[in-house]
Amino acid sequence: MKTSSIYTLGLSLLLGLTSCDKFLDLTPKGQIVVEKTEDFYSLVSYPNRGYPINNFQYLVDDQWIKESNIIGVSKRIDVINFYFDDSESRVNYMTSSTLYNRTYTYINRWNMIITLIDESKGADSLKVLGKAEAKVYRAYDHFLLVNTFAKSYVKETANTDGGICIMDKYDLEAKPTKATVEEVYNFILKDLDEAIPDLQTTPIDVYHPSLAFALAFKAKVLLFKKEYALAEEAARQSLALNDFIFDMVTYTTQGGPTRVPMPAGANKEVMSYMYMTGRNELNFGYSYIISPELVQLFGKNDARYNLFFNSTNASFLDIGSGTAYWVTRFTDYFYPTVGMRSPETHLILAECLARQNSIGPAMDVINNLRRKRITLASEATLPTPATIKETMDIIIAERRKELLFGFNRFFDLKRYNTEPEYAKTIVRKFPLVRTTVPQQTYTLPPDSKLYIIPFAQDVLKLNTTLTVNSGETLPW
Repeated sequence: MKTSSIYTLGLSLLLGLTSCDKFLDLTPKGQIVVEKTEDFYSLVSYPNRGYPINNFQYLVDDQWIKESNIIGVSKRIDVINFYFDDSESRVNYMTSSTLYNRTYTYINRWNMIITLIDESKGADSLKVLGKAEAKVYRAYDHFLLVNTFAKSYVKETANTDGGICIMDKYDLEAKPTKATVEEVYNFILKDLDEAIPDLQTTPIDVYHPSLAFALAFKAKVLLFKKEYALAEEAARQSLALNDFIFDMVTYTTQGGPTRVPMPAGANKEVMSYMYMTGRNELNFGYSYIISPELVQLFGKNDARYNLFFNSTNASFLDIGSGTAYWVTRFTDYFYPTVGMRSPETHLILAECLARQNSIGPAMDVINNLRRKRITLASEATLPTPATIKETMDIIIAERRKELLFGFNRFFDLKRYNTEPEYAKTIVRKFPLVRTTVPQQTYTLPPDSKLYIIPFAQDVLKLNTTLTVNSGETLPW
């Protein structure tokens, strides 16, 4: 046996990564010998994988904060973001980024599988499957990073816009340089195209990526590139495998989550399990307050709001502000915030159709979703608009209501802001309730540098080739 084919991994595999050129630490304490193909394959499954959103949580129009948690508080990232404060460099306030460091740690895990599984002892078919699944997750993690720390994809400038480091192999001596946005997207699609032919329709467990998930994710990547015909094709392929929409209208008549629990694994909508912090994160729903604007967007007959939110608890929100918070325990209804669900694939398909001027078919998709969400039948089916713009406005609104928390609205704002007809200046009046502090109006223009999260100090010190894509100055 080759000595290079035996690896010892600590029971706590991921110990924190502080630069995209620093790899996984291996510890002999509580070690597991990774020698067989089955061992490598099992590493693809990683329950409780977390992607914190604190770097940009309040740079959207859908989330809010309790007034006592921000008024009079010293400047920090969430305060800067909530007030849309671009007066100084955010690097001064970012000694590290848990999102950045964790995600590259995960990428290193996938690279270890991809690079080393062929040397292991086991069936060749499982080696092929293990590499394919790891490539899907490696692509997904690069997608999250490039859409957080770089500009949104714009065809005319993507080949010069600064992106992130591409990590494509398990190499402890690697010294990566920053790739362009175009290069990162090409890498993501290459990984997906290589992986998709070898994926399973029904994986061994929910923590291994399915073919439906990979196709839906490919559709999402192509949507972000504005390659609508190709995105439509991938979305249709995914929906052929999983087009399930959970009927929240019937669920309402059954009494909702307090009467009929819908825990993780019970809802066929869910195609991937990953989180902001962990599977029970929405037990802490008071941390996820939605804005008055989003509350109004739901309206009175939307089960997505009526089943899961509370607007009357003074302990967790400001009464009179028009805000609400997620009140449903994860054991009563499991809602994935970062992974993908089949309704998102429907929304991708609808957008692709609308963009290609197939307005009627796009609205058929939207109304099919709404009939499972809006409890008043006369309100559920919307008439077909006359223009692409009007149709897109409906689709964007449905995305806001369907794809809560996580990355979705932040990424959507960034990509829509590249198009003048869909760009939005966010206007935030604050405070809404407290009268001892004068209310002010804060605005976030579509071209704000705040939409590009800078690399943190620990990363910039360890990898001196990196430059901040937002152009903000360094504190040294």
